[in-house]
Amino acid sequence: MGKKTCFIGHREIFFKNKNERMSQAIERELSRGCKAFTMGTHGNFDKLALSVCRSLRTEHPDLKIELVITSLHQIEQKEINYGGIWGKEKYTIYDDVDTVMYDIEEVHYKRKITISNRQMIDTCDTMICYVDETKSRSGAKTALRYAQKKGLRIVNLFEKEDLKL
Repeated sequence: MGKKTCFIGHREIFFKNKNERMSQAIERELSRGCKAFTMGTHGNFDKLALSVCRSLRTEHPDLKIELVITSLHQIEQKEINYGGIWGKEKYTIYDDVDTVMYDIEEVHYKRKITISNRQMIDTCDTMICYVDETKSRSGAKTALRYAQKKGLRIVNLFEKEDLKL
C-alpha cells in the first residue's frame, strides 16, 4: 500500500492564510510520496482540505481523493446551522472523488464521526490536522490523541496566534 494522509480538524476553523497553509502541507506530503488523501464531510476544515486537494490535481493528476461520509442520509438535503443562521446543505457527489462509508450506519449518530475518524487514521501514515490542544473537549483532539498512539506522522496546522483572531 502506498502512503496515505487523512485530514481531521475542528468543525469551525479560524486562521489566516488557510489555503496557503493547507496547500503547503499537502505539497510536503506529495513530495514525500503520498498520493492518496482522505477526509470527512462535517466541517470547514474538511471542506478546505477537499477544495485544496481538488485544486492541486491540476499539477498532480494522480492525486487520489477519498471522502468519508458517516450516513447515507448525508446525501439527502438537511438543515445546517451556519453560526446561528439556518440553511439547507446537501452533500455533493463529485465525479473526481471516491466516496466511502464505513460500516457504521447502525451506530448512534453521536459516535459516527469518532468511529470514522479512527478508521481513517487506521488506514493512514500521516494526519494533517487543525487541533487546538488547549480545548478541554473536542472530537478532533480525541482523534489527534488516537493518531499519536498509532504512531502517525502528525502535521498540525493550528498555531497559537490563531486564538487571537
